[in-house]
Amino acid sequence: MPDILLQVRDLRTYFYTEQAVIRAVDGVSYAVSEGETVALVGESGCGKSVSALSILRLVSYPGRIVGGEVIFEGKDLLKASENEMNGFRGSRIAMVFQEPMTSLNPVMSIGEQIAEPLTVHLKMARQAARRRVIELLQAVGIPDAERRCRDYPHHFSGGMRQRVMIAMALACNPKIIIADEPTTALDVTIQAQLLDLMTGLALQSGTAVILISHNLGVVARYADTVNVMYAGRIVESGSGDSIYARPRHPYTLGLLQCVPRTDRIREHKLTPIKGFPPDLSRPLTGCYFRPRCSFAVNRCKDEYPSLEPPGAEHTYACFNPR
Repeated sequence: MPDILLQVRDLRTYFYTEQAVIRAVDGVSYAVSEGETVALVGESGCGKSVSALSILRLVSYPGRIVGGEVIFEGKDLLKASENEMNGFRGSRIAMVFQEPMTSLNPVMSIGEQIAEPLTVHLKMARQAARRRVIELLQAVGIPDAERRCRDYPHHFSGGMRQRVMIAMALACNPKIIIADEPTTALDVTIQAQLLDLMTGLALQSGTAVILISHNLGVVARYADTVNVMYAGRIVESGSGDSIYARPRHPYTLGLLQCVPRTDRIREHKLTPIKGFPPDLSRPLTGCYFRPRCSFAVNRCKDEYPSLEPPGAEHTYACFNPR
């Protein structure tokens, strides 16, 4: 069995506004093993990205991490000093952000931006860093890398910019890459190319991947473990095979029914999930998915279900599982 690299335990991140406290992440727990791809899946606003940013303590005001543990290589990152965190970010744990144009510095060349973690974390000399930058750009499929490393972000297309972000994430051979919806706003063929590229390069280097997506169809091909999130909590967790073969939570089933099936075009009809996600600024009772659920029972009104069965490989938070 591969060793566990990262353990997230009862993570809670809240946003404090003048009107209310928004519980964006409210008791999330999961683990990531060496070389594993773990997916966080759910609708927009369910807490996927906030939970990932919390791992690296990048949650900005008015957000605040109020509880839990993030254990990486035996150390709780939530208790580490800022200097220690700077040593982890980009070096041991790297992140591919959702929108590369807002993540890349428009006044620095691509080469300078990829070389920065090499010189800061690995203390590479300038010429050695430049050679490594060219190698990384070639690895992610950017042609004429020696010339293009002198270009700026606006010289690249959206897909090419995301390739640069992947190169930057891989620069220091991190233990974990967090990919926050890395294919947003890209066309379908480019999405597949980038996900194949990122997971393939991570597999070669033994790097684990936390893949964040709102699309269960996207992660089906890549994830070893799938964590389905709803309203700041994980509602179902299991291997990719078990989640797709037998989804137990009605929300997971609803997400799968929204995925187009190319093998059953004529008889397969997309069924959207009715209603809207809950307002996390208001007090919630019972199961958060109950107002949108066709299988709710009386117990769902007053109690929030825990993940069952405890300790199993496939768990689900539901009183009336499918």
